[in-house]
Amino acid sequence: MAASFLSIEGVNKTFSRGAQTTEVLKGIDLKIEKGEYISIIGHSGCGKSTLLNIVAGLTKASTGVVFLEGEVVDEPGPDRGVVFQNHSLLPWLTVYENVQIAVDKVFSGKKSASERRDWIMQNLELVHMGHAKDKRPSEISGGMRQRVGIARALAMEPKVLLLDEPFGALDALTRAHLQDQVMAIQASLGTTVMMITHDVDEAVLLSDRIVMLTNGPSARIGEVLTVPLAKPRRRLELVADPTYIKCRSAVLQFLYERNRFVEAA
Repeated sequence: MAASFLSIEGVNKTFSRGAQTTEVLKGIDLKIEKGEYISIIGHSGCGKSTLLNIVAGLTKASTGVVFLEGEVVDEPGPDRGVVFQNHSLLPWLTVYENVQIAVDKVFSGKKSASERRDWIMQNLELVHMGHAKDKRPSEISGGMRQRVGIARALAMEPKVLLLDEPFGALDALTRAHLQDQVMAIQASLGTTVMMITHDVDEAVLLSDRIVMLTNGPSARIGEVLTVPLAKPRRRLELVADPTYIKCRSAVLQFLYERNRFVEAA
């Protein structure tokens, strides 16, 4: 049997502070195929972002291993593009320069200067930000900054795009617009995506499968839901779609009945 494109095997993560030890993730096993869009959903504090950071190579698993195309992942690399909720653009650089810094790092020696220029603009145009290439982050909206962050990640030609609540800080209309763009980009490029979210509708709209984590500490994968909705998906058509409603209900039931979040006293 062929190995999965991205494989998370027996991952546990424990954090220690002084004499106190907290187990955040326990026994995470997940196989993701090339071109899949996977959402990780769960309540605050269940370790969603920790899991993404382990796949990104930003955090080391306490035990277990992550494989990407058969290679062990244990440090950051350009084969995994990361987009955080906070756009993390460098404020003193223009939109173009923020993408350029990633492209030069990955493609210096592989593409000529003119090829790199064309590639930067191609990725900015992909997220409809070519017109703002000379603006600085402070001169554009939050949604536009997130689009630049996505362009920068895609410009590295990553094998996997890792999204950590990328639309969480945006207003509803901007969020919907950006979700639609990400759907279109993923359909066009066939990129493998792993996204962290706490938004049920977002997860059902975008995902091929939704991975539901139990409450922390010692969060596990409680359930994996396949979303059998044809693509491309149009949000207005899905509102009354029986399959969409069924998937949405299944996630809500998991989160709010079987794994009800208990606020700390």
